[in-house]
Amino acid sequence: MKTTKVLIIDDEMDFADTLAERLRKRGFVSKAANGADAAMAILDDGWIPEVVILDLQMPGYDGLATLDKLKARSPVIEVIMLTGHPSTISGIQGMHKGLFDYLMKPVSIDILIEKIEAALQKRLSGEN
Repeated sequence: MKTTKVLIIDDEMDFADTLAERLRKRGFVSKAANGADAAMAILDDGWIPEVVILDLQMPGYDGLATLDKLKARSPVIEVIMLTGHPSTISGIQGMHKGLFDYLMKPVSIDILIEKIEAALQKRLSGEN
């Protein structure tokens, strides 16, 4: 079975790098990107993740704008919003745009992995 690719997009690179490392230790192939432009460059290089962990509040393109860019590029990518600044409105907007789930920081790594695996199952079942 192929290993799941997870891209973490966050403007706090220490957080993104640490999360990517924690996921790698649990068998995922993961990369961190500092915002939407860096994430799009990773996709342009041909590295397409199955699941994206996306911060909501980032300079430049925020999480919702980045979600639009991701879904335009590859509609089957499942996206989990992970934010320290929750907003019911942005959560609802994200769900209408194809967001898989909306989680609040801090989240336990076990819960995050459960959500990644659920997102992957949705993708594999073709429910998009």
